Amino acid sequence: MHRGPGPRGFGGVKDKPKNFKGTLKRLLSYLGPSKYQLIIVFFAAVLSTVFSIVSPKYLGKATTKIFEGLMAKMQNVPGASIDFSYIGNILLLLIGLYLFSSLFTYIQQWIMAGVTQKTVYVLRKEVDEKLSRLPLKYYDSRTHGEILSRVVNDVDNISNTLQQSLTQLISSFVTLIGVIVMMMTISIPLTLIVVLTLPLSFVITSFIIKRSQNYFAGQQKALGNLNGHVEEMFTGHQIVKAYGKEKDSIRRFNQINADLYDSGQKAQFISGIIMPLMGFVNNIGYVLVSVVGGIFVTKRTIAVGDVQAFIQYARQFSQPITQASNIANIIQSAIASAERVFQVLDEKEEVQDEHFETISEFKGEIRFEHVSFRYKENEPLINDLNIEVKAGQTIAIVGPTGAGKTTLVNLLMRFYDVQKGKITIDGIDIRDLKRQNLRKRFGMVLQDTWLFNGTIKDNIAYGKDGATDEEIIRAAKAARADHFIRTLPDGYETVLNEEASNISQGQKQLLTIARAILADPNILILDEATSSVDTRTEIVIQKAMDELMKNRTSFVIAHRLSTIRKADLILVMNHGNVIEKGTHEELLAADGFYADLYNSQFRDYGRKTG
Repeated sequence: MHRGPGPRGFGGVKDKPKNFKGTLKRLLSYLGPSKYQLIIVFFAAVLSTVFSIVSPKYLGKATTKIFEGLMAKMQNVPGASIDFSYIGNILLLLIGLYLFSSLFTYIQQWIMAGVTQKTVYVLRKEVDEKLSRLPLKYYDSRTHGEILSRVVNDVDNISNTLQQSLTQLISSFVTLIGVIVMMMTISIPLTLIVVLTLPLSFVITSFIIKRSQNYFAGQQKALGNLNGHVEEMFTGHQIVKAYGKEKDSIRRFNQINADLYDSGQKAQFISGIIMPLMGFVNNIGYVLVSVVGGIFVTKRTIAVGDVQAFIQYARQFSQPITQASNIANIIQSAIASAERVFQVLDEKEEVQDEHFETISEFKGEIRFEHVSFRYKENEPLINDLNIEVKAGQTIAIVGPTGAGKTTLVNLLMRFYDVQKGKITIDGIDIRDLKRQNLRKRFGMVLQDTWLFNGTIKDNIAYGKDGATDEEIIRAAKAARADHFIRTLPDGYETVLNEEASNISQGQKQLLTIARAILADPNILILDEATSSVDTRTEIVIQKAMDELMKNRTSFVIAHRLSTIRKADLILVMNHGNVIEKGTHEELLAADGFYADLYNSQFRDYGRKTG
């Protein structure tokens, strides 16, 4: 199954976020509607942190009281004892502080969970709506796995980062400020010793972040490539096995997996060394505080409990910095994901239908007037094409592969817009018609069947909103599908799996034909509609198609020329141009390109059956 060009979908250079600050700012803008909840989260974080921060101060007082009592006993001071009543009150106060700290931590986490999920809900909704507005060429140039990776993996990565990291960043900031204030109330010289390690911490963190940023972007890119490859290989596993390409598939998987390993290993290693480096810097500060604090105690300029409290604050001081450093790698990954998601949101959409007309009485007269089109700038496909189709005619389009037959249909359906000239329906330029209204006039049966995971009845009913059971069965009978459906164990309620592999290819095609019959369109497009069924079934379906095409303008793309002999007009295309046109008899009489194609098919058939 075709999933878009391989090199563009699977390979590619590992992208580095082009605008880190801009992407971060844009991501945070999605939190704007939740600003009041974020204010509550901020104050809950402040209160939780404050209750946690003041605890060491009181614990230090208890330590000082115990130390003083022990020293007095050792010095045989009359009446010396440890004031356990004072210490008990301190312990009760500490229990209360820790309980309130936990309560406000719970509040901030609970609110933040709602904010995060609402934000990601909006982001995911925007991406989904954006995908519905993107032109067909966007999907033609990318694998399904790559697109799914951006919609699912990248959005989930953003969700996890917002949930886990945002509250930690707020708490870390408040903790850092609060700890500095508490340390200054104990000893300004000791505070200076601790603060002097701060610039070194920032230098280390920023240096590592810059190195890891590119690898995190590469990790997300490689993950998308891996998803694309796995999705494509499992979708076409029968073809892979039929051609014995398992080793090639495994080799390609190993290559992409190795890229993912390389990017992931480097990203995690570089960001992972933050922790030991930060621990080293913190330990230097810890040693200096212990030595200088001990000297101050001996000189009686500071109480031993204050030193103990200060050491706790020094540990707390390093904690938010370490947390921020640890979060940095998560943020790098999230920003890389956000940029990939925003790339989808910034893709050029189909031209919006601002001013559109309606067709009150639909006849089905179609004209291609000097139409030119190319997929690639330097590779013209259709040049100055002129076709006139009368209402109710059946137009067959034939020609070799790559002649432009399917492109003609894509232009007619406005999956792509013409670059020069115009296409009109009943005299109205289709670019002046709203795409949705235009496409409702068409019914399509393609060579590549598409059925979704659901019942057979639901798949047929997809062609018409609110279709009744009687209408569904009538359409199935017209498509000669009713008999095989009723032979299935659950009949019309039979559930098709994801690839509809529990019915045959021919049966799939019968269901798509039934769906088109039920839609009752004004214009029919049949792109090799009977190519996947046997000759006997093809004859039966052709009769149903003949009935369906009565009084409808129909376009039939066919390689088997025997199926289009009754067409009102046959267009023979080659290299994007109509080189011959006429009825079957007229084209055979002309003894040109069409006659060669037709006769060659029957010569080949004769060889195979002779």
